[in-house]
Amino acid sequence: MFSYTPLIVLFPLLGFVFLGLFGSRVKNEKLLGIIGSGSVGLSFLLAASLFATMLGLHPEERKHVVELFTWISAFTGSSSSFSVSVAYQIDQLSVLMTLIVTGVGFLIHVYSIGYMHGDPGYWRFFAYLNLFIFAMLNLVLADNFLLMFLGWEGVGLCSYLLIGFWHDRKFETGGYKPGTAMTGDAAKKAFVVNRIGDFGFLLAMFLIFVHFGSLNFDAVFGRAAALSEGSNAMLWIGLLLFLGATGKSAQIPLFVWLPDAMAGPTPVSALIHAATMVTAGVYMVARCSVLYALAPEALQVMAVVGALTALMAATIGLVQNDIKKVLAYSTVSQLGYMFLGMGVAAFSAGIFHLLTHAFFKALLFLGSGAVIHAMHGEQDIQKMGSLKHHLPTTYKTFLIGAIAIAGIPPFAGFFSKDEILWKAFSSEHGSVVLWAVGVIGAALTAFYMFRLVSLTFEGEKRYGADVHPHEAPKTMTIPLVVLAFLSIVGGFLGVPESLFGGNALEHWLEPIFAPAYDKLRMSSHPVEITEYLLMVLSVGVAAAGIYAARAVYLRRADIAERWKTKYATSYKLLFNKYYLDEAYDAVIVTPTVRVSAGFLWKGIDVAVIDGIVDGSARLIATVAQGIRRVQTGIAQQYATVFVGGIFLILMWLILQ
Repeated sequence: MFSYTPLIVLFPLLGFVFLGLFGSRVKNEKLLGIIGSGSVGLSFLLAASLFATMLGLHPEERKHVVELFTWISAFTGSSSSFSVSVAYQIDQLSVLMTLIVTGVGFLIHVYSIGYMHGDPGYWRFFAYLNLFIFAMLNLVLADNFLLMFLGWEGVGLCSYLLIGFWHDRKFETGGYKPGTAMTGDAAKKAFVVNRIGDFGFLLAMFLIFVHFGSLNFDAVFGRAAALSEGSNAMLWIGLLLFLGATGKSAQIPLFVWLPDAMAGPTPVSALIHAATMVTAGVYMVARCSVLYALAPEALQVMAVVGALTALMAATIGLVQNDIKKVLAYSTVSQLGYMFLGMGVAAFSAGIFHLLTHAFFKALLFLGSGAVIHAMHGEQDIQKMGSLKHHLPTTYKTFLIGAIAIAGIPPFAGFFSKDEILWKAFSSEHGSVVLWAVGVIGAALTAFYMFRLVSLTFEGEKRYGADVHPHEAPKTMTIPLVVLAFLSIVGGFLGVPESLFGGNALEHWLEPIFAPAYDKLRMSSHPVEITEYLLMVLSVGVAAAGIYAARAVYLRRADIAERWKTKYATSYKLLFNKYYLDEAYDAVIVTPTVRVSAGFLWKGIDVAVIDGIVDGSARLIATVAQGIRRVQTGIAQQYATVFVGGIFLILMWLILQ
C-alpha cells in the first residue's frame, strides 16, 4: 500500500496539467469543477487508505520512505558526497498532514464550484488550486529538507497567483482611512515578505548540511538524536528555521502579508488559512522537533513570539469591520497559539490545534464567502445584520465555527487550545506569564468572534432595500455542514486523560516527538486539581467574552460608540494595525526605493553600467566615422593612396 504514496502527489499534478493545457477549451464549468475537485478527492481517499493500513501496524512499522529517483548527486570532497532524492516519507505526522491538506482541500474545491460560477478565469482558478495542493503535499511528504523547500517555494508561488487572481480589481487595504490598491499589490506583498523568511530557511539548510553532512531527515535527525548537547550552530539553525516559519505562518514581525491576502477569492483565503500555506511553518517546526530540543533557547524565543502574536492579532481583530479581515487576524492569533505550544515543547498540542483550526477556520472562511455571495460582494459587517433569517444554514454552521474557535466545550477548539494553555502553565519550558497572555488572548478571541456573529447575522438590518440576501447553493452549503460536524467532533481525537480520555492523537504522534522529549527530559504531570481549575477559568473567560460581545452589540450598541469616541487614540492604533505597515514602509520600503532609484539606478545602472555600454558604442561610432572617410568610392583617390603607399615602402627600403 505504501508504494502508492507518490500517487497522492501525482493526482493534483495531473489535474493542474490538464486544466492548465486544456481548461480554456472546456466550456462546461461542472466538468472543470469535477476534474479539479476529483483529483484532490482521489488523493484524500488514497491517504485515508494509507492511514487505515497504518492503524493495523505496530508503531515502529508505520514509517516508510518511497524513493522515486535521485535528484542531485555531487562529490563535495575527496571522501564526501552530496545526494538528494525525490522521495516521500509516510509516517504518523506526514499522513496526518496529508489528510488535512487533501480532506479540507477537497471540501474547498467543491465549495469553489458554486462560488466561482460565471468567473471568466474558472478553469485557471481550479488549475492554481490543484497546483497549490501539489506543492503542499510535496512539502509535508518530503523526506529531506531540499524537497521540502521545493514545496515551500511552491506554495509561495501559488499564493501569489491566487491572491492576485483578480489582478484587475481593487480592494480595501484597511486602516483608519481605507485606501484602495490592486489585488496584485497584495500578491506582491505576500511574495516579498515570504522571501525574507525563505532566506532564513535557506541559511538554516546550509548550516544543517555543514553541521550534519546531509539534508535527509533520517540522517540529520538520527545524528541529532545521538548528540548529548546543543551548540551555537544548533541555536542558529533553530532561529533561522523559525524565521522561515514566521514568514509562512505569519508571526511577528512577518505577519503583515496575511491580512492583505484577503484580496483573493474567498476559497483561496480558506485554503491558505486552513489547509496549506500558513500551516507549513508549524509543520516544519514540528518535523524538526529534535533539532529544537538541542536549542532550548530557540524554543523560548518561539514561545514568546507566539504568545505576543496571539495577543497582538487578537487586539487588532477587535475593531476590524471587513468580515474576512477579522478572520485573517484570527488566523494570525491562532497560529500564535500553535507556536506557543511548540515553544513550550508541547509539539503534539501544537499539531492538535493545527488540526482543529483547519476545521473551524475553513468553516468560518467559507461561511464568510457565503455571506459575501449573498450580499453581492459586500464585506463590511457594519452594513449587514439580521442575515440569519435569510441564510439559516450559513448562520448555524458559522455559529458552530465561532463557538469552536472561542474554546467552548465540547467543540473542537476547546480541547486543543486548552491543551496548549495547560502546557504553557505546567511545562518546564513554560511560565505563568505565557499562560496569562494566552488566557487574555482567548477572552479577546471569544469577544471579537461574537462581535462578528452579532453584527453579521443578528440585530437590526443595516443594508439597503436593493439587497436581497439568499442562501448559497448546495455545492457551497454541503462543505459547510461537513466542516461544522468536524468542528464539533474533531476535538475528541485529543481528549486529555484529565477528562477521562486517552489523548489518541498524542499517542499517535508519540514516536515522532519521542526523541525530542527524551532530549528535553520532559516528564509527565499527574492530573492535579490545578488543571481542572485552569480549564474552568479558560472556559469562563471565553464565556465572558461571548456574553460581553452580545451584550454590547445586540443590546447596548451605544456602548461601542462611546468606547470608540472615548478611546479614539487606542481605536485608531488598533484599526491601523499598530501602524506596522506604515512603519515598514517608512523604515524599509521607502529608503530601499530611494536608494534603488537614486544610487543603484541613476548612479550605478545609468551612470556606470549604461555609461560603459553607451560610451563604448559612441567610441566605436567615432572611430568608424573616421575610417569611413577612407572608403570614398573615387578611383583616383584609391590610386593616389596606392602609389603613395608604394613610394613610402621604397623609401623605407632605401633607408634600410
